[in-house]
Amino acid sequence: MVVSPFVGLEEPVESLRGVGAKRGAALREAGISTVGDLLYRLPRRYLDRSTILSIAEATAGIEATLLGTVEKVGYIPRSGGRVNVTLVDGTGAMSLVWFRGGRYMRNTFKQGDQLAVSGKIDAYKGGLQLVHPEYEFIGAADEESRLLHTGSIVPLYTGSSELQERGLRNRSFRRLIAEGLERCGEGVRDPLSDELKSRLGLPGLAECLHRVHFPDTLEQVERCRRRLAFDELYAMQLALLQRRRQRLLEGRGIAFSPSDRLVPGLRATLRFSLTAAQERVITEIQEDMGSSANMVRLLQGDVGSGKTLVALFALLTAVENGFQAAMMVPTEVLAEQHFRSIQALVEDQGVKIVALTGAQPAAVRAEIQQAVSNGTAELIVGTHALIQQGVDFARLGLVVIDEQHRFGVGQRSSLWRKGECPDVLTMTATPIPRTLALTRYGDQDLSVLDELPVGRRPVRTGVRSPARRDRVLEFAGEQMRDGRQVYVVYPVIDESESTDLTSAITGFEDLTHRFAEAQIVELLHGRMSTEEKRAVMARFAKGDIHMLVTTTVIEVGVDVPNATVMIVEHAERFGLAQLHQLRGRVGRGADQSYCILMSDSAPAAQTGAAQRLQVLCDSEDGFRIAQRDLELRGPGELLGIRQAGLPELVVADLVRQDGLVELARREAAAAVAAEHGEAGSGAAQAAAG
Repeated sequence: MVVSPFVGLEEPVESLRGVGAKRGAALREAGISTVGDLLYRLPRRYLDRSTILSIAEATAGIEATLLGTVEKVGYIPRSGGRVNVTLVDGTGAMSLVWFRGGRYMRNTFKQGDQLAVSGKIDAYKGGLQLVHPEYEFIGAADEESRLLHTGSIVPLYTGSSELQERGLRNRSFRRLIAEGLERCGEGVRDPLSDELKSRLGLPGLAECLHRVHFPDTLEQVERCRRRLAFDELYAMQLALLQRRRQRLLEGRGIAFSPSDRLVPGLRATLRFSLTAAQERVITEIQEDMGSSANMVRLLQGDVGSGKTLVALFALLTAVENGFQAAMMVPTEVLAEQHFRSIQALVEDQGVKIVALTGAQPAAVRAEIQQAVSNGTAELIVGTHALIQQGVDFARLGLVVIDEQHRFGVGQRSSLWRKGECPDVLTMTATPIPRTLALTRYGDQDLSVLDELPVGRRPVRTGVRSPARRDRVLEFAGEQMRDGRQVYVVYPVIDESESTDLTSAITGFEDLTHRFAEAQIVELLHGRMSTEEKRAVMARFAKGDIHMLVTTTVIEVGVDVPNATVMIVEHAERFGLAQLHQLRGRVGRGADQSYCILMSDSAPAAQTGAAQRLQVLCDSEDGFRIAQRDLELRGPGELLGIRQAGLPELVVADLVRQDGLVELARREAAAAVAAEHGEAGSGAAQAAAG
């Protein structure tokens, strides 16, 4: 995708020589509609064929390029047709071989042709040969710099990918690229100013587009890719910062007055001190809410960092100002827990709080919806039920969305539209590396809870193979006999013929049999009714259940301080962020807690899965884990960028070029500030947020 409307790149790909209707259709199916799309389909790797030798200098086992004249063409029809070409250059002769070349390769060459050939030289029957070499016809007056397939650093575009599947192989694709570059020439308009390029040491765009495809050195490739990546990131940051600025300038939000009753009352009920990070974030949110600009803030906080309590300060501020405040969460279990914990903190102050979920009986739900619509309900905690038709708010002033990545863009917007420009606070316990946060959420203000409450003990984490399962379960039994509780998490509910994963139901049956005499084992999964799940969790929270066999339904929100052991079966099937969330279900009390990852991918195996699991063993810092996960697996497609109307990243590598994101952000902020007549680094910092 071309990131800006550069002159010369908008022409249809069919305008190039050699691109008829059939090839044009194949290119368009691969996402290449214009000359610009073609030139921005960068090589996936390069072959260095710049070493040109005479035939006398060639030795077996090396990669080399040879220039010479076809002396003889031989053809053996057996086995699909073998073509032998003898190449001479005045210093010796070399045999070129194509197996199964057929009549096509036989008729490709004729005596007297001038060729450049590249490949690995092999020894054969006392002589040397090149098998299936890359070749290119040259004329006596041709310069070596004109070679596309040999004699230089050669770009490779296609493997078993979409292009090759459509008949667009490397040779033909290189020709198209060369044609596109010749069409555009040096006339491509560069969107960056000469001053900016000079200050940042960035080459010109026309030069980059040429050299990234046909470089003289691999150093040129890195330099040009960096420039093209900067273009992408710069365009994205400009769009994000303009969007943020527009929101702040519109001033259509609610200017909330500081709370002088409910928030102080909440502080008085707490039996512990807030962390410095919580106090800092509460101040950031309160300042936003006091502004007439609409608040759109993302709150990141590691597992157990106290995000819900921070959100409650904001919820109570909205309520005290005469508005309703809503918190939407992804699961009924979490909605129930938030409702109970918040109710215990605010009911003595007379705040009317209700919970709304889709699983409630129709009569109960209708009664709650009536309280929401007439304003009797001031603080509403719910699931997706909050955005359903028929749920109307009397005066919605604040929306809090917990575990925001569990909701789509449309779902989050649906709740916001139920009020008149309410403030929005989204929260996630899945730490996001800064590079991803700046690209995906760069139009929002960001708060980070980077501190855990005093007294939290690290959870001891280890990987164990299935051969050690008996010992692991013996340890779990010891913990239960000492009065502690245990989670055992499985990736699936039922067995399936398409997978060899043990299911939660099968695991429950086995564990029930193993611990039948001494401990109570219970099952919890997402297909159970709300009442069933609520009853199981209530019994587990009370300590009546010793071992809870479950799926990831307990990934977020479940808070049982007496649970000290988390066993995750088939741990390699979970993402690092998900495993970190699961581990966060233990370690919430004063006792030492343990997370045991059962996996065939033992650390000694050094497989990708083993490396990922070892990251979890080495750190409890969710942000460090997220960054390492990004490095191991790559960013993939940034979820939601397409829906948000932002350009897709094609060139930029958010892992290897993380410093480029920060640079693009600073330069875009300075450009936005200058566009609106604001000077100085302070204005740029304000634009960047």
